[in-house]
Amino acid sequence: MIRLFRPRAVASAHCDLPCGVYDPAQARIEAESVLAIVKKYQDSDDPAFRTRALIIKEQRAELVKHHLWVLWTDYFKAPHFEKYPHLHGLFNEATKLAGAGGAKGAVDTAIAEKLLVKIEEISKIFWETKQA
Repeated sequence: MIRLFRPRAVASAHCDLPCGVYDPAQARIEAESVLAIVKKYQDSDDPAFRTRALIIKEQRAELVKHHLWVLWTDYFKAPHFEKYPHLHGLFNEATKLAGAGGAKGAVDTAIAEKLLVKIEEISKIFWETKQA
C-alpha cells in the first residue's frame, strides 16, 4: 500500500517554485508609488486628500516590505548569502526603510529615495544570481 503513495519522481529546486516567479521589480514598483504619493501629499493642502494619501502610502510601504521579505526568505539561499555577505544587512536596511520608522511612518522624499536605492542594490545582486 505504501508503494501506491510513494512519489515516482523526486524533483528539487533552490526556490519554492521553478525560477522565474521572483522579481525585485515588485518591491521597486511599490516603492516608486510611495515616493510619488509622498510628493503628491507634500504638494496638497487638502486635508481629505492628504489623509487618503497617507493611507495608500502606508499600504504601498507594507507591500514593499512583503515583496522584500519574499525575496529574502524564499528566493535567496545560503550560497547567495555566502557570496554576498552584506545581503542580510541590505535586506534589513531596506525593510526598515519601508517600515514604520521609514517610508511607512514618514512623508519624507529622502527616505523614499533611499529605499529605492536599497532595492536597486538588491535587484543588482538578484540579477547576478540569475546569471549564475
